Amino acid sequence: MTSDMPELILRNFFTNEEFMRRVVPFMDPSYFDGVNKELFIQFAKYVAAYNGIPSLASFRISLSESESMTETQYTQAQELLPTLFDPDNDTELQWLLDQTEKYCQDKALFNAVMESISIIDGKHKTLGKGALPDILSKALGVSFDTNIGHSYLDDAESRYEFYHKVEERVPFDLDYLNKITKGGLPNKSLNVVMAGTGAGKSLFMCHNAAGSLSQGKDVLYITMEMSEERIAERIDANLLDVPLDQIEKLAKEVFVNKVSQISAKTQGSLIIKEYPTGQAHSGHFRALLNELKLKKKFVPDIIFIDYLNICSSSRIKGLSGGVNTYSLVKSIAEEIRGLAVEFDVPIVTATQTTRSGYSSSDPGLEDTSESFGLPATADLMLALVANDELDKLGQVMVKQLKNRYNDPSVHKRFVLGIDRSKMKLFDVEEAELGLIDDTPDVPVFDKTPSGKKLNTNGFQM
Repeated sequence: MTSDMPELILRNFFTNEEFMRRVVPFMDPSYFDGVNKELFIQFAKYVAAYNGIPSLASFRISLSESESMTETQYTQAQELLPTLFDPDNDTELQWLLDQTEKYCQDKALFNAVMESISIIDGKHKTLGKGALPDILSKALGVSFDTNIGHSYLDDAESRYEFYHKVEERVPFDLDYLNKITKGGLPNKSLNVVMAGTGAGKSLFMCHNAAGSLSQGKDVLYITMEMSEERIAERIDANLLDVPLDQIEKLAKEVFVNKVSQISAKTQGSLIIKEYPTGQAHSGHFRALLNELKLKKKFVPDIIFIDYLNICSSSRIKGLSGGVNTYSLVKSIAEEIRGLAVEFDVPIVTATQTTRSGYSSSDPGLEDTSESFGLPATADLMLALVANDELDKLGQVMVKQLKNRYNDPSVHKRFVLGIDRSKMKLFDVEEAELGLIDDTPDVPVFDKTPSGKKLNTNGFQM
């Protein structure tokens, strides 16, 4: 780390307004030491208060009013000030920006390592070892992002190119799911399937995990409800095309041969990781992803989390201290979506319906269990509806509740074939799709007494 850099940075803060405005928002006092740190703190306070660079005289006064500086630091600062207010006209701006960014990255990493050592030694007052991945990842993520937004008028050309850019997506192996998502799930997204107990949440995720693997994708499946082996068993039923209760009856040679055939047909991998119910949060998942990349060179194309409501939050410690389920589940959803953005992948998870939603043939967002904060955060939210009539037909109804990728009123409701014994979903014939009415302009009323009356007597204006 160059010893001259802190003074060079400070000098340009005091004399180069363009440099100052581009860099100060990204600076942290911890990037400086001793008197330089105190000078930066006082400078940042002045800029925040007056939105400009101080004069030598005004800054001397600011320093004299500082309560945090020692007498020695104050004396050193007064000696440095004439040098800091001497304009640096010979340094090229872009070089200075690049070197300042590198200095800050090195300093942030050094600080993170030192803080990590204090945690490992048990000397840190507040943080435990679970904070280490987050501390290091933040330090490694230090950068000067100079993009200050999209100019609607000036950036029309780049916006047009964005409209015609083919976005990277992970496709489904089901036509209607691809139709409603414009070809699959985009990266940096949180996608939620909602259903009652036994309606097919885990089946939906296991089928799509198997479908992604068959398409050559690298898949991470995180489970907190069933063991790793039980999830693998369900994916076996899907990919081997064998009923769940018959898998254990297969001869070992036959089973291994079938798995080998699957392996030969795909370039993808599938990792299944189990955590105790309610004990894992986004911090654990982040550490797992970093460990998989380091040890196995495994970087997933899509992540399945089974399921969101039985995760914990890294920010909120359970339902204590006045915390309610709305805040807790919303926090979990935000953290998991943040993980999807950080690792540039789509994440698929599930949630339960409320008690009333479990018996409803037309669930809505209001039937989301525990927290309406979840649908507020999700990019795509689908409801699975199962009843005796659909079970007899071997079908499950899918209803779009929220869709940021497409118009949710188009194909709002549709059916998929379901084979629960083999943990499979499949497309059905067009004639069977017609059994579901997804016409956008026909309202469905079943949430209120008056709505039930309208459904019975016909819609009347």
